[in-house]
Amino acid sequence: MNVLLSAAFVVCWSSGFVGAKLGTQDAGAMTLLMWRFLPLAAVLTAVAVHRGRSPWRALAPRDLARQALIGLLSQSGYLLTVYYAIQLGVSSGTTALIDGTQPLVAGALAGPLLREYVSARQWLGLCLGLGGVALVTTADAAATTGVAWWTYLVPFAGMLSLVAATFLDRRSRTPVTPAVSLTVHCATSALVFTTAALTTGTAAPPTTGSFWLATIWLVTLSTFGGYGLYWLVLQRSGVTEVNTLMFLMAPVTAVWGALMFDEPFTTQTALGLAVALTAVAVVRGANSRRGEAEVAGPGRRRRCPGINRRSGCANPR
Repeated sequence: MNVLLSAAFVVCWSSGFVGAKLGTQDAGAMTLLMWRFLPLAAVLTAVAVHRGRSPWRALAPRDLARQALIGLLSQSGYLLTVYYAIQLGVSSGTTALIDGTQPLVAGALAGPLLREYVSARQWLGLCLGLGGVALVTTADAAATTGVAWWTYLVPFAGMLSLVAATFLDRRSRTPVTPAVSLTVHCATSALVFTTAALTTGTAAPPTTGSFWLATIWLVTLSTFGGYGLYWLVLQRSGVTEVNTLMFLMAPVTAVWGALMFDEPFTTQTALGLAVALTAVAVVRGANSRRGEAEVAGPGRRRRCPGINRRSGCANPR
């Protein structure tokens, strides 16, 4: 089941880069994001009202404020930078590469912040994965012309925003159901993007069919699929393992771009995909070995490999 969830997460998360490229061909990033989240927030709010107050009753105002901040970082901050970078001319594959550095940042911070320490074998897998995504997108980045150097810092800032949201969520002591968190996150993003679009005069959507196709694509595949599965896999697998899957985003995006937009898919792309898959196998193997060692340690006393502030054990194996 975890393998299927991981595969679905990779496909759905990668769809966001493709959908962003599809949508920003007809409209600006702010317009696309407004119409992605405004109808979605309205539907989720209506569903929450219909279900009643029971899922919300245990949450204090500070818990809702924390969820709003997580949504601001993981959706508003992250997505705006990704969409804006693609709008400025950064290719979807290069954007996915920069996003793929997230595991190294998260792995370095997981120890001091969450006590989820990264082993030498895990670091080997993480560095190997970074090399894989670099192989996929190096040629593409070198061939891109007319794009200012500072535009590549835009998706990097978004990656840091998502890392911050991840750790903020993992340090929370109050359990929040996925339905509640998704509702709060999407409502926060709808408010932010609608306000920004109205302020800048970019709220009016284009009438092209491709724009609305991209909007439906992003709501179904990217939000419910990618974003929802991100938090689900995170809860089941921990920070290091789920972020290792990020190494697959650039290769998968490159394949998708080749099929949808006739972007080049070379031997170097195929090699990078193979290296990224190897990296995921290395990290998953290290996690499995660590779990077995902790269960069969001295006195066979079982320890948690990482602390989850909600349940006390991040990866119960």
